[in-house]
Amino acid sequence: MTTILLAVFLVFAAINLTYFLLFFRFASGNNPPATASAIPVSIIICAKNEAQNLNNFLPSILEQEYQDFEVILINDASVDETLEVMEKFQRIDGRIQIVNVENNETFWANKKYALTLGIKKARYQHLLFTDADCVPQSKHWIHEMSGKFHDEKSIVLGYGGYFKNKSSLLNKLIRFETLLTAIQYFSYAKLGMPYMGVGRNLAYTSKQFYQQNGFATHLHLRSGDDDLFVNEGATEENTAICYEHKGVTRSVPKKSFTRWIIQKRRHVSVAGNYRKKHKVLLGLFYISQVLLWFLFALLAFTRFWQFSLIVFAVVLIIKGILYFKAAEKLDEKDVVWLFPIMELFLITTQFGIFIANIISKPTHWK
Repeated sequence: MTTILLAVFLVFAAINLTYFLLFFRFASGNNPPATASAIPVSIIICAKNEAQNLNNFLPSILEQEYQDFEVILINDASVDETLEVMEKFQRIDGRIQIVNVENNETFWANKKYALTLGIKKARYQHLLFTDADCVPQSKHWIHEMSGKFHDEKSIVLGYGGYFKNKSSLLNKLIRFETLLTAIQYFSYAKLGMPYMGVGRNLAYTSKQFYQQNGFATHLHLRSGDDDLFVNEGATEENTAICYEHKGVTRSVPKKSFTRWIIQKRRHVSVAGNYRKKHKVLLGLFYISQVLLWFLFALLAFTRFWQFSLIVFAVVLIIKGILYFKAAEKLDEKDVVWLFPIMELFLITTQFGIFIANIISKPTHWK
């Protein structure tokens, strides 16, 4: 029985290691620089009860050094002063257009409906999406993202990180999870299998949007305006990636574990709607992560403990190198040093989220 356990451990250690070796395609590779883009861009921000964040962060959008852009601000049935803040900024900057969305019985609290109205309002074909609590990390964010639109590229996947709080363990966990997610979706895109993007930093053309009939296939789902849209329409030919520091956005992370779990439950709830091949690949990766740790823990109490420890250590070392290289690209190096603890805690948390979502599904985007 112990021998069988060891064999299974070696199989899943090999599977897990294979994934991380494939991820080196992103971590060690280079990304072609942005072209000298001069295309007009519509920046679209959907906000629900974001008055304070708009006051704090909208100026960083308006201060972008780019010759031709507009900002579409969507007030998604807010009950705070979001609309008033939008109107204040519109009075001082003519590039701002406002879409005021009121709830109705058919599309109650549906972000995709609000985004669709915003996209229809846009004057320009190239659309760049971010959130109300996001801040571009340079004044060249629009240039970096829009510079990836060339030839047949109609979807651009960017990196949306979070602000750092060195004294917060939760902050490190959130940023480690964000780093791992980015490693996966950038790596899959580089391998010719793009499967998701994040709405904090995402771009696509209006032509792409209308060719897919917008969010029609998943409009009934409260989440997925970013990852499900990309999963449905992204291909090796039409997708580009942008992870240069000047093209990154960062946003305010959740400050309580409970609120972060609620956010992750929304994100995880849509994964079951991915294409079958993506569900299989992502599911196998997660299973290999779980069984690597679980089987090693069991083998630690057998006569094979020394051999198992060597195999486990080799896998961790290679994963550590990958994490460091990727974190260096995305400016997240401070979360790498605790990666074994972070990885184990994240695996456990994801399992809890999976169980919680089986019991009840999240119902609102915010």
